Amino acid sequence: MKKSTSPTNFGHQDTQPWYKNYMVLVFVIGLPLFVVVACIWFVFYSVQIKDTVVRDDWYMDGKTLYQDVSRDKLAHDLDLRGEMTFTENGQVIFNLEYPQQSLESGKLLDGTPLYYPDKLTLSISHATDISKDRDGILKHTKGNEYIADIKLDTLESKYYVQVSNEGKLNWRLREVGKLPKDHISFKPLKSFG
Repeated sequence: MKKSTSPTNFGHQDTQPWYKNYMVLVFVIGLPLFVVVACIWFVFYSVQIKDTVVRDDWYMDGKTLYQDVSRDKLAHDLDLRGEMTFTENGQVIFNLEYPQQSLESGKLLDGTPLYYPDKLTLSISHATDISKDRDGILKHTKGNEYIADIKLDTLESKYYVQVSNEGKLNWRLREVGKLPKDHISFKPLKSFG
């Protein structure tokens, strides 16, 4: 039996070196290199940009999150309301409104004597940008009026506004609004009704 000694012919033989072939440069070297650089950038970015802290009454019990709504419930039970006005010179005027029944009897709905706290805590939180958050103290001036100086960003955005009493009666009124605008009305949360 005779063996064939004819040379194998594979057709076109590439004469240029591998490093000059665009397929090698793009798919074998370029794409993996791009993925490595992108991963390094995303790791760097995720370490530099940190999530902001939640600014509400949340606590963790084991692995379950709970929201403490006792302050909101107290504001509902006392039927507290409020009107907030923003002036152009950066002043915030808040009027605390007790129910008519409390004003006539001189006692809150829980039996506590009616009084106006010396100061209230004001928290204005931007929906997405922590650098635009503002905190302040509303100082009692006369009657049911409280005043604070707060400079807000001039660009209209969504804000979470909270007025709270940190005293003997620890209540909180919350509202969401587009600021800066002239007026916000605070009402007790309907979920307790």
